[in-house]
Amino acid sequence: MADSDSYLKWAACLLRDLPSGCDTELAVIRTPIVPSEAQIHAAVAGSAADPPVLSARGLRRVAERFRPDAVLVACTGPVVDVLVGEVLSGLRPRPVFVSGLPGISVPATEKAWLFRSGCELFVLHSGREVEEFSAAGRRLGGGGEVGLARLPFLHTRDEVPVTGPRNRVVFATQAKVPRRREERERILLTLAELAGERPDLDVVVKLRALDTERQTHNERYHYQRLWQRLAADGRVDPGAVRFAVGPMHEHLAHAAGFVTVSSTAALEAIAQRVPLLVLSDFGVGAEMINLVFEGSGLLGTLDDLARGRFLTPDEAWCKANYFHPDDESDWISRLVSLVGQARSGRLVPARSLLDGPEFAAARRRARLRVEVPPKVLRVGYRAKRRMRRYLKVLG
Repeated sequence: MADSDSYLKWAACLLRDLPSGCDTELAVIRTPIVPSEAQIHAAVAGSAADPPVLSARGLRRVAERFRPDAVLVACTGPVVDVLVGEVLSGLRPRPVFVSGLPGISVPATEKAWLFRSGCELFVLHSGREVEEFSAAGRRLGGGGEVGLARLPFLHTRDEVPVTGPRNRVVFATQAKVPRRREERERILLTLAELAGERPDLDVVVKLRALDTERQTHNERYHYQRLWQRLAADGRVDPGAVRFAVGPMHEHLAHAAGFVTVSSTAALEAIAQRVPLLVLSDFGVGAEMINLVFEGSGLLGTLDDLARGRFLTPDEAWCKANYFHPDDESDWISRLVSLVGQARSGRLVPARSLLDGPEFAAARRRARLRVEVPPKVLRVGYRAKRRMRRYLKVLG
C-alpha cells in the first residue's frame, strides 16, 4: 500500500522485482496527500490496472481477505506507524511488515527509523544507506532487518525506446528545496536564459504534481505558479520553457541534459546515461537533501546551466551509491527468510519504539489522517487555525 505519488511509484516498481509466482495486490491508502487519478496512472505506468484508493477500514478488509505473507507499507513515516501499530495489527496469520524509503536517504535520520521500527524489514538502496541506518538501529533499538535493493525504477537507456531526437533539457523539481521564492525564481530565469541562447533545445520543467495536485511534501512556491508571475511581470518569455508531468523515464528518453537541486530523478538520468547537473548554488548538505552528491562529479552551478554544460558521474561514486552490482541486493532473500519464519511460527515481531503512552497523541493524529476523508480533515484543520487566531486576538 502507498499513500503518495512517490511512494506509489516505488511500491509498484518494487513489487515487479519480486520472483515469478508471487501473488501481489497494490492499493492506495486515502490520506490528505492521496495522489490524483493522473498521478496514480503515471506512477504505475505499465501495470494492467490502476490500484484502488481505500479507506483505513477498506484496507483492513482487503488484508483480511488477501491473508498476505508480507505487507509492503510504502508510506510516509507517521502513516507507516499507525497502519502497522493499529490499523493492521492483529492480522491472523501475522504477516511480515516491510517498509522503506523511495529515494535518496542520506544522511540516515532517527525519525525514519523510529516510524518504521515496527516493521521486520527496512528496504534501502545503497551500501551507504544500509550502513548508516543499521548504525541508527543499533543505537536506538527496535526495528528489524535492513535489506539492500537497487532502486527499482532506474531504467537503462536500452530499456527505454527513443522515438525522437535527444534535444530536451529536463529540470526535475523538488518540493522541499530550495525553500526561498527568490532561489526558485533564479532557477527559472536561468532556464529561460538557456532557452533563449539555445533555440535548438526544448527546455522542460518536469513537475512532480500540477499546482492543483497533492504530493508527498507540500510545495509552498510551485514552479509553474512562479513562472506565470515572472511572465506577467515581463521578466520571461511565456513560451520559452515548457511545464510537463508524466513518467520521468519518458522525458529522459529525449534528454540531452538533466538538472536538479535534489531529486532521485538524478539517479534515473545516470541510469539512462544522460549528462546532468546537481546545482550547488544554494548549498550542499543534509538540509538541501543533496549531501550524497559530494564526490559524485555532478555538482555544478546556474552558470553551467545557462551555458548548457552538463557532467558525467564518477564511477567509484556510482558503485558506492545506488549502482551496486545486482548480486549484492539481498532484500528479497531476507524477505523469503522472514516469511518462512512467519509460516513456521518462529518469527519474532519487530518492536516498535513508538508504542508507549508518550506517543499516543501523535498516533491518534496520524490515525485521523487515514480514517477521516481528506476534505473533511482539511475543513477541520482550517477551523482549528481560525480558532487559534481568534483566541490569540482575545489575548
